[in-house]
Amino acid sequence: SSGINAEWPLRPGAKPQQQAKKKDAAAKKQPKPQAATAPVDVSRLDMRVGFIRTAKQHPDADGLYLEEIDCGEAAPRQVISGLVKHIPIEAMQERPCVLLCNLKPAKMRGIMSHAMVMCASTPEKVEILVPPPDSKPGDLVVVEGYEGTPDQQLNPKKKVFEGIQPDFLVSPDGCALYKGVQWKINGQPITAPTMRGCGIK
Repeated sequence: SSGINAEWPLRPGAKPQQQAKKKDAAAKKQPKPQAATAPVDVSRLDMRVGFIRTAKQHPDADGLYLEEIDCGEAAPRQVISGLVKHIPIEAMQERPCVLLCNLKPAKMRGIMSHAMVMCASTPEKVEILVPPPDSKPGDLVVVEGYEGTPDQQLNPKKKVFEGIQPDFLVSPDGCALYKGVQWKINGQPITAPTMRGCGIK
């Protein structure tokens, strides 16, 4: 009988141990679904007003400009854009733009690029989008109904930008749209100089 008494306290203890293991496993699994719930929409993008201080030819690529762009941070960002065939270098100097700031920095022909200039775009023609006149570097682009906190840095493997960009469009009156809603800075629209009904990238 002493053998039975010795074993008996262990039996009820087995279930709580199993339950604890299940709880631990559930706790470990929880963060992944939460991370996956962030919607793939324009709120994930950190788009701001930029001011192109200078642009020069990329030393190792005929089709690229190397720009210094103020976006309201302590130091300007170095940005590389494939705009040589579409915009003369004189028109790239000291001008405002809209900048996508949370792409992962990428090396382009040996030089790092830390943002992307947003443009109205067709295969034949490209124009830099124009922020409203009273905006200043660092002012945020807002799309009503899609407010949120942008990713600190977009994960290229997740292809977040690639999932959002097809819904960008320039309206018939020249305003930048996401799913039919205007991009705005301080309540004012962002526009393309002359292009209409085309994509934005």
